Amino acid sequence: MSATGAPRLRAVSVGAARPLTVPGGRQFLSGIAKQPVDGPVAARPLGLAGDEQADLSVHGGLHKAVYAYPIEHLPFWRAQRLARGLDAPHALPPGFMGENLLLEGLLEDRLWVGDTLRFDGSSCVLRVTGPREPCYKFCAVMGFAEAARVMVREGRCGFYLAVDEPGELRAGMAVRVTPGQRGLSVMQAVHAKWAKHRR
Repeated sequence: MSATGAPRLRAVSVGAARPLTVPGGRQFLSGIAKQPVDGPVAARPLGLAGDEQADLSVHGGLHKAVYAYPIEHLPFWRAQRLARGLDAPHALPPGFMGENLLLEGLLEDRLWVGDTLRFDGSSCVLRVTGPREPCYKFCAVMGFAEAARVMVREGRCGFYLAVDEPGELRAGMAVRVTPGQRGLSVMQAVHAKWAKHRR
């Protein structure tokens, strides 16, 4: 949480789709590699300006236009990599998880599907649509085969957002949450997906 106690947008990241090599040497087109952007970035119905997704069946589109991730989870993933003998920087950089928005103070157990996010100084309104379902591409980036299962089991999935109102986003903005109907929390949705993976 920021010094003011309000949730905050810590980084905005985008990336072009490019080849990603997975274990076994095969290559797939992926938009998981993101880099932080200095300055404002336009959020549009199909995502952020300058951002691409390779497989629109699982990422992107109107209901998964933007992917957000809590900054609080990054030390966990650094520890996971180090425990497996993998290199890890002192702090994982923005965009490492494939996220567009790195958020502080908005964890999966504090948000519900249908909640909306507003950003001080922007007309942009984003609506929470559900948690990420990680795939083999995330495992390739993280460097160990069970990374996707760990993400779901631990409830550290982040969440997808639809763009209800376009606008510009930039790092440092305070974030305000407007509750929706609150029938299903993001964490409850994660647990439901974990139950499916355990079958």
